[in-house]
Amino acid sequence: MSTVSPTERRLETALPDEELLRLYRQMVLIRRFEERAEEQYTRDRIGGYLHLNIGEEATVVGTTTAMTADDYVFASYRDHGVALSLGTPVQAVMAELFGKETGVAHGRGGSMHLLDVQRHFLGGWGIVGAYIPIAVGAAFALDYERRPGAVMCLLGDGATATGAFHEALNLAGLWHLPCLFVVTNNGYGMGTSVERSSAEPELFKRAAAYKMPGERVDGQDVLAVREATARLLRLARDERQPSVLECITYRYRGHSPIDPGRGYRTPEEIESWRRRDPVDLFGQRLRERHLLSDDEAEQVAEDVEREVQAAIDFALQSPDPNPEALYQHIYGRQAAEQFSRMAPGAPFGERSIGAAPLTQEATPPDAPEQRAGG
Repeated sequence: MSTVSPTERRLETALPDEELLRLYRQMVLIRRFEERAEEQYTRDRIGGYLHLNIGEEATVVGTTTAMTADDYVFASYRDHGVALSLGTPVQAVMAELFGKETGVAHGRGGSMHLLDVQRHFLGGWGIVGAYIPIAVGAAFALDYERRPGAVMCLLGDGATATGAFHEALNLAGLWHLPCLFVVTNNGYGMGTSVERSSAEPELFKRAAAYKMPGERVDGQDVLAVREATARLLRLARDERQPSVLECITYRYRGHSPIDPGRGYRTPEEIESWRRRDPVDLFGQRLRERHLLSDDEAEQVAEDVEREVQAAIDFALQSPDPNPEALYQHIYGRQAAEQFSRMAPGAPFGERSIGAAPLTQEATPPDAPEQRAGG
């Protein structure tokens, strides 16, 4: 575990007052966005899955705001807060959840596959752990091309049990790649506790197997998370030293809206974490420094509410993707000819999309001329 001097830690957390207030607003925005997104999901306006950051705001904001313009970030499917904290327009994020053309992925990705290439957010990824080697590949590209910056890979505690996690960390350590692996440990992989699934529940210690630094930080403390993230990202940029940062946090909701989260957690456990709510904790610290009054906190909440409601209205009014363009934005240009015969339906030339039966003109699936590369 890395040793950090008190002087260095103070330097990392000596943020201007306006930056501290910005962090607070970002946390309030994420909290309210997620609450309203959950509401929209129950109203059947959001399809697919929905994984919320409620309770994890300090970890999300603390990590992403420590990035520089040269850094890149990959995230799991619990990714709404990441996009919002990076500055992706709230309307575009909500529209993507609604599956609209105006969304960040033109309605093709939905909740689990947000991205913002302009802000170096290279995606939320739906398969647990599968994107960790991709993040290491991006770090390799930075190193190979001698470009500045580092890659931050955000993953959940459950992903540390995947083979991809270990293979990726091994390569990052072996090749000295500029990569920071941030484990968001909210205590549960779906409904299984870390203690029941990991022989070593202190997940940051796994870094030692690959001769890289590992640290554990209070994920409810946005400044502690930001300090550790900024320092380890700088280590990755300047010394090409990968590392692991474990943030101990909690999600108030279940794994997703269909999981009430009560079958494997007691009310007492949830309440104990609510007493250390990250938004409330940081708000209180700002009050103690006379940077935030109760009236100003209320004003922030009202401003955020209006912004999120405007995003919902925008998503409701936005057009659905054109079915004729279903396969656009999915494949690269080099694959356009190969997949052109997929339009407007599915891979074998159906005339409609959905449950409608094939027409007589449709080519049967076993026709040789319709096979890939045929």
